[in-house]
Amino acid sequence: MADITLKGNAIQTIGNLPKIGESAPDFKLTTVELGHKSLTDFSGKNIILNIFPSVDTGTCATSVREFNKKASALENTVVLCISKDLPFAQARFCGAEGIENVEMLSDFATGNFGKAYQLEIKNGPLAHLLSRAVIIVDTNGKVIYTEQVPEIVDEPNYEKALKAL
Repeated sequence: MADITLKGNAIQTIGNLPKIGESAPDFKLTTVELGHKSLTDFSGKNIILNIFPSVDTGTCATSVREFNKKASALENTVVLCISKDLPFAQARFCGAEGIENVEMLSDFATGNFGKAYQLEIKNGPLAHLLSRAVIIVDTNGKVIYTEQVPEIVDEPNYEKALKAL
């Protein structure tokens, strides 16, 4: 399990992120239109998984805005912003913020994504939500970059993640 903090207080995830070079676990997540997407829907593209607890918090919203800005310049790359927020909340946020370059996906229905990627928070006030992490999957479905953000209120290292592409 990964030891992380929330405002300096220790919490844990249920495990550790996938290892570099491993095949990324498949998933089935809910879109803002209430459809479903899986990893295979994005095959042949580089995939940035921007994962966070809730778009209704400042840092999470900032990460979506930042990746939205950077995504438009990336070739053959899709940015998937993943949380357990309801698709209605994700759609409302994107509409209000003019977010158009990333795809919002929700793990609310089953929680299987958080379990497969081992980033579900195990304890503390955010228990059962997803930890803040960035995972990059290459065009062959292999994990090429991971970042488990050690302090949940901190932003991920955008530049380091993008250099992995």
